[in-house]
Amino acid sequence: MIDLKINNQTYQVDAPDDMPILWVLRDLLNKKGTKFGCGVGQCGACTVHLNGQPIRSCITPVMVAKGAEITTIEGVDEQGEHAIQIAWRENNVPQCGYCQSGQIMSAINLLENKAAPSDRDIDNAMSGNLCRCGTYPRIKKAIKQAASILAKNNEKISVNQLSADEGVQS
Repeated sequence: MIDLKINNQTYQVDAPDDMPILWVLRDLLNKKGTKFGCGVGQCGACTVHLNGQPIRSCITPVMVAKGAEITTIEGVDEQGEHAIQIAWRENNVPQCGYCQSGQIMSAINLLENKAAPSDRDIDNAMSGNLCRCGTYPRIKKAIKQAASILAKNNEKISVNQLSADEGVQS
C-alpha cells in the first residue's frame, strides 16, 4: 500500500512502485480529469503538479509521489472560480476540450512564476502542451486575462486546494 496526498486528501492505494501516476489517478482513484494523450510525456494532456511543479503523469512512476503533494485539475477549484478557469470559460478556450486539464495546469505554473507573462513567456511555458484543435490564440488570451484578473485583485496565483478531510481514503 502506498499513501498518496492528492488535492489535500490522503489516499491509500495498492499499486506497484513503477505504475505511472496517471493510471493511479484514473484507474485506481477514478479521478478522470487528468487525460491520457500520448503515453510518452510529449503532449501534456496528463500534466499534474507534484510539489507545485508540473510533471507528465503518464511517465512518472507513483513511487516518486511518496511523501509529496499531487495536485490535479480536480484540485484547482471545485467550483470553477479560479482566475484561470474563469478566463478559460470567458475566452471559449476549449474546443474538443481533451487537452484542457493539462493546459490549465501548465498555465497555473506559468502564472505562479510570472505574474505578467509576455507572449514569448506564454509560448515558451505552453510549448509542451499540444492542442489538436489549435486553440492556441485563445489559450494565450485566457492566460493574459487571468494574469490581469489576479493583478486587479492583487492576488498571487495559487491552486485553491479543495477543502478535504485529512483522513485516509481507499
